[in-house]
Amino acid sequence: EGSRKSRKSTAKAQSGSLCAKKVNMVGDEAGPAVAAWTYHYSTKAYSWNYSREFCQKHYTDLVAIQNKKEIAHLNEVIPYFSSYYWIGIRKVGDTWTWVGTKQPLTEEAENWAEHEPNNKKNNQDCVEIYIKSASAPGKWNDEPCGKRKRALCYAASCQDMSCSKQGKCIETIGNYTCSCFPGFYGPECEYVRECEDLDLPRQAFMNCSHPLGNFSFTSECRFHCAEGYKLNGPSKLECLASGVWTSEPPQCVAIACGPLQSPVHGSMDCSPSSGAFQDNTSCSFRCAEGFKLEGADLVQCTELGQWTAPAPVCQGTVTLEHSFCVSQLVRHHTCAFLILQFKQSPLRNPRSWP
Repeated sequence: EGSRKSRKSTAKAQSGSLCAKKVNMVGDEAGPAVAAWTYHYSTKAYSWNYSREFCQKHYTDLVAIQNKKEIAHLNEVIPYFSSYYWIGIRKVGDTWTWVGTKQPLTEEAENWAEHEPNNKKNNQDCVEIYIKSASAPGKWNDEPCGKRKRALCYAASCQDMSCSKQGKCIETIGNYTCSCFPGFYGPECEYVRECEDLDLPRQAFMNCSHPLGNFSFTSECRFHCAEGYKLNGPSKLECLASGVWTSEPPQCVAIACGPLQSPVHGSMDCSPSSGAFQDNTSCSFRCAEGFKLEGADLVQCTELGQWTAPAPVCQGTVTLEHSFCVSQLVRHHTCAFLILQFKQSPLRNPRSWP
């Protein structure tokens, strides 16, 4: 059986190039043979099923023909054999199918000889190719699968590690090309898209994972803030296949409580005195002379943005003593009062006695 010379896995050829090359012959049970780049054949004739086993054992599979140009190439470089060659098409159900890909044969790809396929005797389920036929060179014919013909094989250029396992390997004659998966690039898809390095936001903690390299495709960074601060933005960023992050990095902003004001008839003193009422801000309260503080005299802003207690109020009391009255308390008479202490409270009715 023939075999082609080895070549570096990184060697490239133009897609669709047609180059025939003789290689050294080696022996096996099929005898010596000649190969043209990735094409090989047995020197003995087998049934279609055994021919496929032979190709899969020594190469990749029975040949899968991609276009008319490839047919012309095979007809040129493969030698004539009287019973011709099996190729990788057979009938599955009622559909002619490429066995390697399990894809149905399309009309555009058909290359049947005239009046073929004819399914003579209703048992012609496999396909031969007329290599160097005088009347129909390169054409196809349906035949019974048990007939004995040479196996026409191909050896795939694509291997397990082709395209760095980060792209789709596409066979061409004598070589392959790579169609890289999203996030990868390069002749062998060996490079990974990178995102910009992330700077640590102030008062933030950042924890990143880098499966494919620092700040590269699939990298993921999570953020949380120091005590007294909260995130303004997403808590997680991912490096996309395009090489950009899913969002701008978040910022950590100080947690603030609602504003406080000095009570009426009192004063307020806060520390720190920035006026922002951030976490851990403390405010103390005092009342003017004659007024009493009702509520907490000290409140603090917690990390949840809430005060430990409501703001207090300053309250006083009012004591009224009769001084004198003009006469008996009848309508239109007047009395005077002395205010000893004042208590601030809304009057129920300013025109009546409390």
